[in-house]
Amino acid sequence: MDETLTCVCCGAEVHRDEVCFVGDQPLCRDCADEETFVCDNCGFRHWDSDNQGDDRYDLCPSCREEYFVACSECGRLIPNSEAWYDGDDDETPPYCESCYREKVGDALHPYSYKPSPVFYGGGPLYLGVELEVDGAGQSASHARTVLNVINRQKEYAYMKTDGSLDDGLELVTHPCTLEEHRTKVPWADTVASFREMHYNSHNAGTCGLHVHVNRDALGEHSAAQDETISKILYLFERFWQEILRFSRRTESQMNHWAARYGYKNSAKEILEHAKYDSGNGRYACVNLTNHDTIEFRAFRGTLKLNTLIATLQFVDRICRVALALSESEIKDLSWPEFVLRLTDESTPELIRYLKERRLYINEPVTAEWEV
Repeated sequence: MDETLTCVCCGAEVHRDEVCFVGDQPLCRDCADEETFVCDNCGFRHWDSDNQGDDRYDLCPSCREEYFVACSECGRLIPNSEAWYDGDDDETPPYCESCYREKVGDALHPYSYKPSPVFYGGGPLYLGVELEVDGAGQSASHARTVLNVINRQKEYAYMKTDGSLDDGLELVTHPCTLEEHRTKVPWADTVASFREMHYNSHNAGTCGLHVHVNRDALGEHSAAQDETISKILYLFERFWQEILRFSRRTESQMNHWAARYGYKNSAKEILEHAKYDSGNGRYACVNLTNHDTIEFRAFRGTLKLNTLIATLQFVDRICRVALALSESEIKDLSWPEFVLRLTDESTPELIRYLKERRLYINEPVTAEWEV
């Protein structure tokens, strides 16, 4: 075997042990250093003209195509295993970690995220909204789009993931008074932005509209709060069929996500059952497992502005009715009388919604279900 080979660049004769190869082409070491590179991924030598890397990586064309992507924001090359994506869609652009965190990563939090609440409005009763949407991606950039709308004047809300959703998001507001929600939180533009990105809520079948109420608005001490809560539960049981229609949920959906506690002879008995014997946990029509709030979970999700505001008005007013009336007075209420206590000229959205659901004053509750 010939012990020397001729360098294809300079023509020098090179001992076989000193030769560098690009494919099957021999080069002396000096020419190899000047004309070629070693791919950082595969370890083979290639011509400099074929280098498709950047200032961090030297890459041959095949390794660049198969194992690396370019950050869609800054352009730097990233190994596939280190790329960040905003969602699971194959068309979602890749990011390096720093660009992802700067551009979209702070917009979408895990389900366990719970910041310190910020209260908006004069109180004393505050409503915290959890609006679930589905069907258009668990996307941080979508979350950022919505947050830019709802938080354009004040930081009213944040966004979370939720395992109960197929491919969606959960918008959570800080506690706001009903008046703040009606007149200052930009709900119209917020629900419109969800619709523009093709999210569903009512039609998704997976989504709820949950409303938290601060316990300290329901009484000066825990015993007074429990008394008010017992009357809220009593109202739910007394008018269950009407509230079921109001909720827009089916009976099976309600049983799964927001089960009733069941009618008892007194409000106190319902509360005791709810606390200790129901087995519903947090999946109850009125969830009592939170220390600082009670959570109304009965309502189906919605991206319809009037329905959303009407739901908040309903929750606000049912709490106020429970505060104002004794248990015996609640027992004597008919549905039309209850509706009159829920509505006045300040609740046009609630009146319109009750009429849509055939629940206003003398409209009878019929057996068929209306979606």
